[in-house]
Amino acid sequence: MQRVLFTTTIFGPIHSRRLGTSLGINLMPNDGKVCTFDCLYCEAGFNAQGVGTTGLPSRETVKMMLEEKLAAMKAAGESLDVITFSGNGEPTLHPEFGGVIDDVINLRDQYYPDVKISVLSNSTRIDRPEIFDSLCKIDNNILKLDSAIATTVSAIDRPTSSAYDVDKVIETLAAFGSKCIIQTMFVRGEYDGVAFDNTTDAEISALIEAYLRIKPAEVMIYSIDRKTPATGLVKIEKDELEAIAQRITAAGIRVMAAS
Repeated sequence: MQRVLFTTTIFGPIHSRRLGTSLGINLMPNDGKVCTFDCLYCEAGFNAQGVGTTGLPSRETVKMMLEEKLAAMKAAGESLDVITFSGNGEPTLHPEFGGVIDDVINLRDQYYPDVKISVLSNSTRIDRPEIFDSLCKIDNNILKLDSAIATTVSAIDRPTSSAYDVDKVIETLAAFGSKCIIQTMFVRGEYDGVAFDNTTDAEISALIEAYLRIKPAEVMIYSIDRKTPATGLVKIEKDELEAIAQRITAAGIRVMAAS
C-alpha cells in the first residue's frame, strides 16, 4: 500500500510546479493520513492506511519548528517563495487551524516578509466561518474543485461524508470570489469498476460555468505527476491540458496549466 508522503511537520523547501520554492507545513500526523476526501490520485495514499500514532502537531509545536527552520534559512541566505500548508490530509481539520495561520503570518512577516502563504485545501470545510475567515487572511487560498458534477466528484475525490454537496461547495467558493484560487486535477481512468473522465465536453462546460460563478483570482489546472494509490489512472498530457486551458481562457477566466 502506498504510504504517507510527509514524515515531518515542517518539510522542504521543495520545488512546486505551481508555486516555486516552497517550505511545507504538514498539520496532519507524520505516520498516518486524516482527510475528508479519499482521492484516487492522492500522493499521500489512501485513507485506509489509518491515522497513525503520532497525532496532530500542536499549535505551539508548529510555531516552534517553523521559526527554527525560517531562522536557519535566513541565516544561511536561502531564498524562499512560499510557505505552503499541505501534507497528509486536509489541513483545515486541525482544531487550531486559525491560530496556526495567525502564527505563520507573524513569522513570515518577521523572517521573510515578501514570501506568500498558501493553503491547499479540498474545500470540504470552507462553510465553517472560522475556516472561511482564516483562509481570507492568506495570500494564496487554493481550493479544490475537480468537477462540478456530483457523480464525477464521487468517483475521483470520494468524499468521506455523504453530506458532501458539490453545488453547495460551489456556492461557498463564490463567497470567496477573487480571494481564492481554484485548483482542478484532470484525470481519466477506471477504479473498482467505475469509469471516470473529467476532460469531456460536458465536464469542461460544467467547470467553466462554476468558475464563472465563483470568479476566482485564477484557476490552476494540472494532471498526475507522481505515483498514485489507484492504478489505471491516465495522465492528461501537456497538449490536451493546454487545449483545456485555452477553452477556459476563452471564457474570460485566468488560468495556469502545470505540465
